[in-house]
Amino acid sequence: MNARVEPSQAARDGVSDAAQPAQGRVLGHVVNGVAILTLERPQALNALSHAMVRALAEQIERCREDNAIVALVLRGSGEKGFCAGGDVRALYHAANAGRIEGEDGWRQFFIDEYRLDFALHAFPKPIVALADGITMGGGMGLAQAASLRIVTERSKIAMPETRIGFVPDVGATRFLSMMPVELALYVGLTGAVLSGADAVRCSLADVCVQSEWLRGFEARLASLPPDQVSARLREAFVPPAAPLPHAPIDAVLPAIEKHFDPRSGVGEMAASLAAALISNPHPDLRAWLQTALDALHGYSPTMLHVTREALLRGRRITLADAYRMELGIVSRAIEEGDFREGVRAHLIDKDRAPRWHPASLADVRPERIAHFLSSPWPRARHPLADLGELPPLRASRLPS
Repeated sequence: MNARVEPSQAARDGVSDAAQPAQGRVLGHVVNGVAILTLERPQALNALSHAMVRALAEQIERCREDNAIVALVLRGSGEKGFCAGGDVRALYHAANAGRIEGEDGWRQFFIDEYRLDFALHAFPKPIVALADGITMGGGMGLAQAASLRIVTERSKIAMPETRIGFVPDVGATRFLSMMPVELALYVGLTGAVLSGADAVRCSLADVCVQSEWLRGFEARLASLPPDQVSARLREAFVPPAAPLPHAPIDAVLPAIEKHFDPRSGVGEMAASLAAALISNPHPDLRAWLQTALDALHGYSPTMLHVTREALLRGRRITLADAYRMELGIVSRAIEEGDFREGVRAHLIDKDRAPRWHPASLADVRPERIAHFLSSPWPRARHPLADLGELPPLRASRLPS
């Protein structure tokens, strides 16, 4: 059922041959004018290596310029996930080795990743993201640029960066603003894992379908009249009746609104959760309270404070400015913050005992928070100074 358009550059398989297998690759083929790009690194849950970021950027540019391509689909290989994020271990080793700029530099990875994400947001044709399975971090950066964001009963959606001494990035300081501020703070600070139905309820996805339904999307694409593919694209991915399944987050929305008040600092949020934990007898709510409290007490104190402020600022700035802000925070987190210690504790040595500096929320001084939020570069010399401006997020959403 796959119709290859040989004259079209975007129709060729494996245009990312420069990416070595261990680093993953991006495969591309075309069905009825729709370019289907597959992240292929299933052994790492399709985590993005630098080579994959570059390969995907090349594919996106070819698809943009190719008039034979009317739409784009992003998906991951394997059954477990769309994309688990960036290759954090590689970034950790690059940071320890002092590789900052250049082809294998950690900062260049983020510059290239953010440029890729921005290019997707600016892409002039419809994009469909199949966020089936694990979709976190860098995977969210890709998915949130799509015109149609599909999740399934297998989806696990999260921005878990504070756990390793980092900040929700890839545009998250902006795209999390699509939800109420209390919910954005909860998701961004605690790294809570959302179901597919939760993601729809939180405005991080457009529709939740059965994963089995997605198996046939290429055949449905191929059956569309060639001159109507763009207008009827949604039919290939969304069944005629797709009721929203139960969203578990509904049960705790009142608690989220109460304990993640934007007028409260992170320490006050933690105190509010602790007080409720003492007084609330309901076991399900107690479990949620304990999990949220453990996150605020166990994750990097510095980055929790910085993340709160960044999420509040992100609601008032453009997407391009969000990327610029995030690159500054990321640079400081890796050079002088808790990132390397968080990765060491959770992914390298796996002792699960990070030694944060400072060690508690109360010990983080306001000037430290301000320092992390200040740009290391003058505006004109920022590595992302040339990013343009875009309409409000989701302006290119496919009609229901």
